[in-house]
Amino acid sequence: VSGLITRDQFNQILKHRNDAGCPAKGFYTYDAFIAAAKSFPAFGTTGDVATRKREIAAFLAQTSHETTGGWASAPDGPYAWGYCYLKEQGSPGSYCVQSSQWPCAPGKKYYGRGPIQISYNYNYGAAGKAIGADLLNNPELVETNAVVSFKTAIWFWMTPQSPKPSCHAVITGRWTPSAADRSAGRVSGYGVITNIINGGPECGHGQDARVADRIGFY
Repeated sequence: VSGLITRDQFNQILKHRNDAGCPAKGFYTYDAFIAAAKSFPAFGTTGDVATRKREIAAFLAQTSHETTGGWASAPDGPYAWGYCYLKEQGSPGSYCVQSSQWPCAPGKKYYGRGPIQISYNYNYGAAGKAIGADLLNNPELVETNAVVSFKTAIWFWMTPQSPKPSCHAVITGRWTPSAADRSAGRVSGYGVITNIINGGPECGHGQDARVADRIGFY
């Protein structure tokens, strides 16, 4: 992955992430991104060079939208402000749903954290199991350990959540849309990734500013 995106490119794409006004200032480093990527051997290494670059671009674009601090008239434009935020703003709830497999720990909250804003106990539990970290009992690791934080985002990207394919499979052309997918307009490409990440609120009702923002980052 480091052969496809250099430190300078990473810093240019995420130009204002260390701005004084960004709560995540100093957290999201290039080294943490590269270290996390090494735990997922297929990430950014599948297909030809153009496909591999497209995957990294799509990942950084979607996660930039999730963490954006940009606004319409922001310096360098709204798409230079990805990775500004570390966790969900306001007063988020616990994001705890009943689960025998991934029971919530007492007093812990599973609101959005990190590049993909991973949320809910079942995602923290499954991600933690995959990366070897007890995120059910220590969800705050996603906002204190940058490598863990990036790993949760890449885990979400690489992991299919039935009936949805993985973002990785879609962007690398490894996913074949069904007849139902095609009739609904779901064909292989960036739009389906938006559907995977936050399709319920954002997709299926015409224009949506959030969808436009995701495309803008890409």
